[in-house]
Amino acid sequence: MLGASLNKVFNYFKSRWQSSWNYSLWALLIFPLSPLVGAVTVGFVSLITWLKQSRKINRRPLNWGFALLSVLLIVSAGFAQDKTAAFLGLFNLLPFFLLFAAHSALIQTFAQLRQMAWALAIGSMPVAIMGLGQLFLGWSFKFQFVWVVFSWTITPGGNPPGRIASLFLHANTFAAYLVIVFILSLGLWIEQWRLGVSYWGLSIRGRGERLTAPHSPVAFIFLTVAVITNFIALIFTNSRNGWTIAIFACLAYALYQGWRILVGSVAAIVSSVFLAAFAPSTIAHIFRWVVPAFFWARLNDDMYPDRPVALMRKTQWEFAWSLAQQHPLTGWGLRSFSTLYQAKMQIPLGHPHNLFLMLSAETGFPSAFLFCGLLAWILIISVQLLQKSKYINAGDKLIFFSYLLSFVGWILLNTVDVTLFDFRLNALSWLILAAISGVVYRDREKDRLASHQN
Repeated sequence: MLGASLNKVFNYFKSRWQSSWNYSLWALLIFPLSPLVGAVTVGFVSLITWLKQSRKINRRPLNWGFALLSVLLIVSAGFAQDKTAAFLGLFNLLPFFLLFAAHSALIQTFAQLRQMAWALAIGSMPVAIMGLGQLFLGWSFKFQFVWVVFSWTITPGGNPPGRIASLFLHANTFAAYLVIVFILSLGLWIEQWRLGVSYWGLSIRGRGERLTAPHSPVAFIFLTVAVITNFIALIFTNSRNGWTIAIFACLAYALYQGWRILVGSVAAIVSSVFLAAFAPSTIAHIFRWVVPAFFWARLNDDMYPDRPVALMRKTQWEFAWSLAQQHPLTGWGLRSFSTLYQAKMQIPLGHPHNLFLMLSAETGFPSAFLFCGLLAWILIISVQLLQKSKYINAGDKLIFFSYLLSFVGWILLNTVDVTLFDFRLNALSWLILAAISGVVYRDREKDRLASHQN
């Protein structure tokens, strides 16, 4: 009797694991609209994957690194001045290390990368449309269904006023989300464009390379609308960081595809905007006839002239660095920066707008260096896989390049901001890292098997 019951439980979890990837896709699709449902789903998938593949997860050296980092973070919290706040701050990191380990075992194929990118592209459309309605149509509402299962709040005019935030708490957070989705959606769009050109028998660079995804005019049209909508929404978040990383991504794709004319055009536009913003007045005046003030005045801060010095990133970074030097081994404790900065500057501020400086100040240099080292490891192994061009077909190489680009974009974002305080954005970031690592590990396993057979 007991054996039969245990078999039923085992079969239940086995069936759940077999379809767990589909649950992850649904979570990605619904995350922007319902963080709670997305969190529960991703947590369930992670648990099932750990139960099924614990041996594989435990064998991977990268996961050992995150286990060591977890120990260092717990030790740091134990030495914090405000231990309660520090241990609560661990929830922004430790659960996501587990999520990363589980999904790097679950995600193994380039097809899964495409499916994940499609889920993000589709899921981004409602929040982008709500954001545009917030700014241009004056949309304002607060909707709750079954407590916080679906809880939507649209602030009229955006947050801060005049900047799109949609369902996110702040325009900068929404911009960070849009940048990641824009990069992956653009990768899908380029793949569909190449497939369409190949389908109609036209000549493109790299013709003859094997492309695996099917061409679909409907998919191409949808991706065109999604890329344009997300880019427009990104513009009106008024986020300089978002603009810069989106332009960097466009240039990277153009260089990757060999579109030299596009590279030159984008470089000319960017140069014009920067000259309008930062050139001497006689030269800047010429370019300001062409470049809208919306762009150049935001870049050089003319749009917000009398900002307090304490709100400048340079001031925040210097303060964070001084904190790190005072407690170099264990830091001041997670979530301590805000309290210390307010006591010094008399201005409330949630974080120092640099993830790596924040970790150095709050957890100490050993934890921060280990964290950076693990990220560098993921970056290096992903570049190594991308360099194996002769073994990877063109379509798979392109989608992997999109994920690598989104990873670099995430790193750049976190040098001027901190993305881990929004659960949706934090989970998305770790899922992208897991996807990259999972595909790399799978490729290495295939290489090992091939070498043993030879």
